[in-house]
Amino acid sequence: MTEPDVALTDYALAIECALFAYLVRGRENAFFFGSAAVASLAGGTVHGFFLDASTLGNAVLSPAPAARRITIAAAAAFATYCVFTLFVTQQFRAAVVFYLPAVVFLLVALSVAYAHARERGILVAIAGLGLMFIAAAVQQARIALHATYFNHNALYHLIQAMALWLLFLGLRRLHADAT
Repeated sequence: MTEPDVALTDYALAIECALFAYLVRGRENAFFFGSAAVASLAGGTVHGFFLDASTLGNAVLSPAPAARRITIAAAAAFATYCVFTLFVTQQFRAAVVFYLPAVVFLLVALSVAYAHARERGILVAIAGLGLMFIAAAVQQARIALHATYFNHNALYHLIQAMALWLLFLGLRRLHADAT
């Protein structure tokens, strides 16, 4: 295994997100967590076994996580991301740039919803999204707990797991309040 810390934390994220997809109410929320589970599973496999960009496994698993195709613009952005990742760069920074608009949009939408409703679940989900930004900053700054045994990607996964948990709790609470 080439990067066991990164692969295992990615696999842990995949399990967490699959569980959240199962537990969360609402088709779009289940799709979000399901997509994150598939992306984490692919990421763990790449970091664990196909880190060499010249391998077939890397070519198949690295292009892009499944994207939510709510609008034509989202589908176009996803296609652009795939082309960019396949032919330009496979650096994580590209993923951050491409998922940033969706996270910012969700953050703005949740903030507006919180301003109107003052629901605690919305605030918890906002905290989760904020933690996602911190996770990305930690990953990009290459902050690690240990250079060999728990590198910046593994720390990113740990923070991301906490962020997704907060998002799950917030969404679950919103759905519980709505029923």
